[in-house]
Amino acid sequence: MATEYDLVILGGGTGGYVAAIRASQLGLKVAVVEKDKLGGTCLHRGCIPSKALLRSAEVFATAKRGEEYGVIAKEIALDFLKVQERKQNIIDQLHSGIKHLMKKGKIDIFKGIGRILGPSIFSPTAGAISVEFENGDENEILIPQNLIIATGSKPSTLSGLEVDGEYVLTSDEALQLEELPHSILIVGGGVIGIEWASMFCDFGLEVTVLEYADRILATEDEEISKEAERLLKKKGVKIVTNAKVLPETLEKSNGITVKAEQKGEEQEFKADKMLVSVGRKANIHDIGLNNTTIKIENGVIQTNEYYQTAESHIYAIGDVIGGIQLAHAASHEGIVAVEHLANQKPRPIDYSLVSKCIYSKPEIASVGFNEREAKEKGFNIKTGKFMFKAIGKALVFGESDGFVKLIVDKETDDLLGVHMIGPHVTDMISEAGLARVLDASPWEVAHTIHPHPTLSEAIGEAALAVDGKAIHS
Repeated sequence: MATEYDLVILGGGTGGYVAAIRASQLGLKVAVVEKDKLGGTCLHRGCIPSKALLRSAEVFATAKRGEEYGVIAKEIALDFLKVQERKQNIIDQLHSGIKHLMKKGKIDIFKGIGRILGPSIFSPTAGAISVEFENGDENEILIPQNLIIATGSKPSTLSGLEVDGEYVLTSDEALQLEELPHSILIVGGGVIGIEWASMFCDFGLEVTVLEYADRILATEDEEISKEAERLLKKKGVKIVTNAKVLPETLEKSNGITVKAEQKGEEQEFKADKMLVSVGRKANIHDIGLNNTTIKIENGVIQTNEYYQTAESHIYAIGDVIGGIQLAHAASHEGIVAVEHLANQKPRPIDYSLVSKCIYSKPEIASVGFNEREAKEKGFNIKTGKFMFKAIGKALVFGESDGFVKLIVDKETDDLLGVHMIGPHVTDMISEAGLARVLDASPWEVAHTIHPHPTLSEAIGEAALAVDGKAIHS
């Protein structure tokens, strides 16, 4: 059976289902092919479940500090099965919401494995989709005028550190733990590794992070990276940088043992389990790309600024094209792709305007260029920094570590980047993002009257600090 559509989307994750909704709003006949569940990695194996666990860890850690707030509890205990139950309830609620949106938009959903066909009796050009169903039903052929590939990514692994689900895990397996180990070794100090390190530490585990680079969070501003390392160590996380894990030394028996080389010397590390967190790789295998002229470089699909591939009627968005692997970026890429194929003349995304968030404790958020990037681009910069310890609301929260940092073009007074580490900064970064979109100057940010007492006062003070005019420092 063959059915024609204006648009078929291969993958129902965040980028895919948002693209489908936008296409539906524009009056297109749309189908989504998803082999698992709508919402994809973000909803079921990434953003949402990990943040739910992080929140439980935060509450548990705060409860243990209750006496600091004058709250005395005789016993603080953790029921990890209830933690997991809460996580799943959140996922289920959001999943139900997405299914409702698909129904509302009259978007057809095909649950199965979709593969791209080359030119055939169904279509003179590549892009028709053959849907293979798990129940063995006959394949269905979808014939779209346009196709969007949004198949996402999966955790990368290291040769010799193969995932077994018992001793060696990726984030996928870690999210399904039924009980917590006493200790864990995390290989990789990037965003995902540090979020898990923070979470496990707040749950009471002994946590060791082995990072190959000379600092954790190597893509963040260096001052942010250093402060994150200091504060994570303060709460009990052991961080080892310049560490080259030696997979051939891995032993698994009632836990794991592995050696890592640091500055020419080998050191042995032991833990109950190992979490391998070394990035993600695009899901491009066995989706029929070989039946097209689509170009692949460094394991990702190549597109233009409107997400068109070498086959102009086939688009690709999200993790499958590399770049910023963020759910909100994928969503907007999907909107741009749909509006382009619908002749709406969208504006290409300026990725320096995309905010990035790390949900560790302390939280980290940024938008724009970090100090190194700004200098490499030839800007003569000035900076302003303000510490949360001078903010009343931070003291009220009992979380006064961290700071807000602004990076500004000294010649034009343009705001180049904003970087934050501290309480609730992932909720505060949108103000900085809007300032970047509107090309605001530090003067304009500073003269936005920030209510008192709020954490956002730190942004206004940091803007004043750019020219040495901060009030409370």
